[in-house]
Amino acid sequence: MSDPLSPEPSPQSPAEALSPSERRRRRFRAIPLRIMLPNLVTLLALSMGLTAIRYAVEGRFDTAVTAVLAAAVLDGLDGRLARALKGTSRFGAELDSLADFVDFGVAPALLLYFWSLHEIKGLGWFAALVFAIACALRLARFNVMIDDPARPAWHADFFVGMPAPAGAITVLLPLYLHLSVAELPSTRFLASLFIIYVLAIAFLMASRIPHFSGKRIGRIPRDNVLLVLFGVGVTALLLAIYPMEILVVLSLIYLALIPISVRRYTELAHAAAGEAQKGGAGSAG
Repeated sequence: MSDPLSPEPSPQSPAEALSPSERRRRRFRAIPLRIMLPNLVTLLALSMGLTAIRYAVEGRFDTAVTAVLAAAVLDGLDGRLARALKGTSRFGAELDSLADFVDFGVAPALLLYFWSLHEIKGLGWFAALVFAIACALRLARFNVMIDDPARPAWHADFFVGMPAPAGAITVLLPLYLHLSVAELPSTRFLASLFIIYVLAIAFLMASRIPHFSGKRIGRIPRDNVLLVLFGVGVTALLLAIYPMEILVVLSLIYLALIPISVRRYTELAHAAAGEAQKGGAGSAG
């Protein structure tokens, strides 16, 4: 008969029930390469963002822009690589968000501040802070909306707010103009206009304005393969020869697509609402 006053033994956790050798094997179990590769690409993108900050401090703004672009390319690869290899993980998603904040929030803000925004110190630093904060809010909202099971399927064709990589690329438009053949000067008056532009891009990132998403682009019709390959090749060649000029054109094209994406989103939302009303009327009848 057990003593009622004696303390009951606490139940062992699954880890404590294992022998030392089993715990050691569990601690050092092998991680599949398909999970490691996307995370390594994410870390490489993070390194590019930090390198961009270094070159911005040194005043080598053209090299800093190249590093931000490299980070954007790597950011587009890591997610697709993870899905292709079936190596997605919660750890990888969190690491990707942290890397994106540095690459597309902190690095572009500091790059613009060291280049021109410091001409108006208080407001310039305020604009840099607002842009970085908007990027953090954009990433946090994106992570929350991924887990929303009630999200309609057609929403996958759109981003809610300007995506962080696009925000980083477009916010550097004044710097592209400075480094291009236009040679836009960095004066105190223009710095005030740059601040307004940076705040506008920050607003687009933090807002709920829909933007077209390219994540659903995976298959190309057979008849258009050569045309797409030719276009990509010509764009890459021009980007290598005239990088800043092509970045100016691409940034302006992306900004011009925003009203079109809003109109398309509104049309799909109205169509979905109409189908929902018809379904409700049919079930009621």
